[in-house]
Amino acid sequence: MLHLAFTERALLADEMGLGKTVQAVAACELLRQIRGVERVLVVSPASLKAEWQEQIEKFIGLPVRLIQGPRALRLRQYGPGSFFYLVNYEQVLIDGDDLMQLLAPDVIILDEAQRIKNWQAKTAQAVKRLHSPYAFVLTGTPLENRIDELYSIVQFIDPAILGPLFRFNREFYTLDARGRPEGLKNLGELHRRLRPVLLRRRKDEVEDQLPERTVNSYFVPMEPEQAARYQEYERKVAILLDRARRRPLTPEELDDLQKWLACMRMLCDTPYILDSDCRVCPKLPELAEILGELLADAKTKILIFSEWQRMLELVRELADEMEVAFAWHTGTVPQAQRRHEIRRFKDDPGCRLFLSTDCGGLGLNLQAARVVINLDLPWNPAKLEQRIARAWRKHQTRPVSVINLVTEGSIEHRMLPLLAQKQSLADGVLDGRGDLDSIVLPSGHTAFMERLASLMGRVEPPAAAGAAMPRAQAPSPAAVAPPDGAEAKSPAEPAEPAAPAERLRDELAAAYGNRLLLLELWAEPVRAGGTIVAVLDQAGAAERDAIAAALHRSFGEAAPPPAVEVLDRAAFAAIERLLAAGLLAHTAAGRRLLHRAASLEGRSGEERRRRLEQARELLEQARRKVHMAAVLAGGGFPLEALAPLREGIEIGLRAMVLATATAEAGEVATASREVPMTWIETQRERFDASGLDSAAVQLVARLRSGSETLLGVGEDEARSWVEDGQRLAGCIAATLDRAISRPD
Repeated sequence: MLHLAFTERALLADEMGLGKTVQAVAACELLRQIRGVERVLVVSPASLKAEWQEQIEKFIGLPVRLIQGPRALRLRQYGPGSFFYLVNYEQVLIDGDDLMQLLAPDVIILDEAQRIKNWQAKTAQAVKRLHSPYAFVLTGTPLENRIDELYSIVQFIDPAILGPLFRFNREFYTLDARGRPEGLKNLGELHRRLRPVLLRRRKDEVEDQLPERTVNSYFVPMEPEQAARYQEYERKVAILLDRARRRPLTPEELDDLQKWLACMRMLCDTPYILDSDCRVCPKLPELAEILGELLADAKTKILIFSEWQRMLELVRELADEMEVAFAWHTGTVPQAQRRHEIRRFKDDPGCRLFLSTDCGGLGLNLQAARVVINLDLPWNPAKLEQRIARAWRKHQTRPVSVINLVTEGSIEHRMLPLLAQKQSLADGVLDGRGDLDSIVLPSGHTAFMERLASLMGRVEPPAAAGAAMPRAQAPSPAAVAPPDGAEAKSPAEPAEPAAPAERLRDELAAAYGNRLLLLELWAEPVRAGGTIVAVLDQAGAAERDAIAAALHRSFGEAAPPPAVEVLDRAAFAAIERLLAAGLLAHTAAGRRLLHRAASLEGRSGEERRRRLEQARELLEQARRKVHMAAVLAGGGFPLEALAPLREGIEIGLRAMVLATATAEAGEVATASREVPMTWIETQRERFDASGLDSAAVQLVARLRSGSETLLGVGEDEARSWVEDGQRLAGCIAATLDRAISRPD
């Protein structure tokens, strides 16, 4: 409490379960009494707002206002009348500027502040635009994978502590000749700089106040049917692994990799998660034996976690068969019902089990339990600790047992040493523990390859059989985000490898500026690689040679590479006239616009026809993506539906710009993955006509808020987003139909 109140802008990084919430509440009360603070803004995950409300009412009873409802209502709620104002990160992304003007808080508290660990994410940027004299940053896991996560969090407290990003990279990363990180250095100095603002207690430092904790992992073999399905996805991932050894994976291949790795993890539990007709689940009889033994003690209560709700459905059936009462806590349960389930588990002696997805892994106090069973393992140790800390926390009076059910010889089995290595980085930087100078950080692509090879249990291409990578060869998991893309990437590297055509576009745009008038990739039936068509204001032999060299650099050894045709403005204009006159006809099966300068855009019917044709193609892609999202949500996978939903909405908005906006806006739509929010705001009338009001704008902002925000979305909220997305897609389609049918 004193650290927060008198450091004024401080990071409290106590391990989970040691009371960060009440310490922050007490610091606010102290500042109210001695320094007259009047307004406190608490920013937390949506699932923890009610927990904050309960803690405030329990300990100090000051007025508290839970901000919720549509935007117009929220803006009124930011007005006077309360001391604590409770918002979630998604609301800051939408309301941030208005919030500051209306509320002007004296204290800002960020709870579970790892939500801003990705310095590039829109949510992190929105939060860092908030300002106040006092700032309390609370997180038990300020460093989960890489030290730049800590950099992003400390930026909110005081940007001067760690300086600009380029200096931070030079001081604490060792860089290769290309400027990419290959190791860490000066971590002792990093710990020294953080010491004035960082206070952290570990449970082992207050072990006299905490019970004993034991951890056991039970290894369960696969059933034949389960193994056969697992191996199908394992072969697919192995093919991509072999491909990635030879060249960077494309965005589509990375999406497939994420999807197939997730399927492998699901199958480690049961094929039922993917196929409701296959209920094979060897972990279930193992769990039944464990429960039979543990529940013999009438006072034992148990937390059971799984990342997958359908796995918990099988456990629920098992509990019914064993006639054991349970509480149910998943993303599909409304908030009010969740609180009822929590209270029932705490207060009802007959309610012995608490079945929860990871929506129950944050902030809940469940000391009534003395056993935590993890049916599957998350990608990082912080999330695992968050689950365990629901029971193993201060005021727990009995020893706590942690049991992990691990599928033998699987990706889940090979995650165990990687989880331990991730924890070692956090221990070193945050606590000054271990040898801070011995941490090796491979470069981004190398780390990704080694990490994937380790998880797949092979270090050779797929044709070679191999055992798990020896520990000495395993990459430092601090170096790279998990392959499912759930964590941020290193600041010294691009977010994801660009496709060859985009790399060529970026290089030519930088080299020629306004002289680059047009860049298209044509698909041809006679040439598998297609043809790049580049139009320059003036083009001679030197420009043709330079563009051919740039194409070789961008496409590398892609087989087969495209040909290249370079035209000047006059030649291109002549071809356009011949096409318009019908003397020439296109022979290509299709073409993809990579760049088009505004100065080249014409008002002719031919140009408009081209834009509308491209808009139709994009709309069809958008419809497929949104339909995929609806199918996933309807099939019990609402969280997995968010990625195709976002992609579909973004493609649909680009189609809408092409069909309805000016030539300049059309260029923006085709050259960028995201249509500017300012343009979307101008379309409110179209959205209002479909009954979406401002929900369309809010939906786009939420979907763009970054992976750390999407990971915190509950399943019921995700289903609502998919429904809004379907309506928005329908609105876009109707707008395009009107534009396409409109005469010139």
